[in-house]
Amino acid sequence: MPIGSGNDFAKLVGVYRHSAVGAVRRLVTAQVARFDAGLVCEEYFVNSVGFGFGPEVVRVRNGMPGLSGFASYFVPVLRAFAGYRAQRFEVRARGFAETGYMMMMEVCNGTTAGGSYRFAPDAQPGDGRLDVCIVRRVSLLRFLMAVPRVMRGTHANMGEVALFQTRKVTIRSLDGPLLLHLDGELRQPDASQCTVRLEPGRLKVMVAR
Repeated sequence: MPIGSGNDFAKLVGVYRHSAVGAVRRLVTAQVARFDAGLVCEEYFVNSVGFGFGPEVVRVRNGMPGLSGFASYFVPVLRAFAGYRAQRFEVRARGFAETGYMMMMEVCNGTTAGGSYRFAPDAQPGDGRLDVCIVRRVSLLRFLMAVPRVMRGTHANMGEVALFQTRKVTIRSLDGPLLLHLDGELRQPDASQCTVRLEPGRLKVMVAR
């Protein structure tokens, strides 16, 4: 049922922007599909896990309970950026390795995170791969210019962006313990490194036609 704030997962199963009653009506004739799931820090996620700026936005948003709808994501993004500094990360996966200052990372099973941001426009939740989006350190002006492109999913050719697919990626923070969000929920493990793994076909999901 699409009763969350961002409803990113609802977009994958064909009930986004439907009422609870409307969603049930669509699911009556739904088809069953196999979706992958991600695993990190001994917890599963179905849509995305984020590092860097994403968790900071969640932290700021949690302190602004009066916001709703699109404003509950866009306003915290602007407010969080004002005091945020890019962190140093080391990212390792098959065919990809990078160390440096990074604004954020989203490891995605679905196409969107944060409600309207299409970090992984080509992601398929049952294709046996995670889609990783890295945004390197950017200026405020460049960041503001990039936001509409991320919302449209046209950010792949930006020089500050790296997109790749993998079944396993290891992320290490060089500036202290990790802070991450797990499907929009904050987590702060007592560790500076974690590995995000894919478990193919883990979920049987009803997908509305």
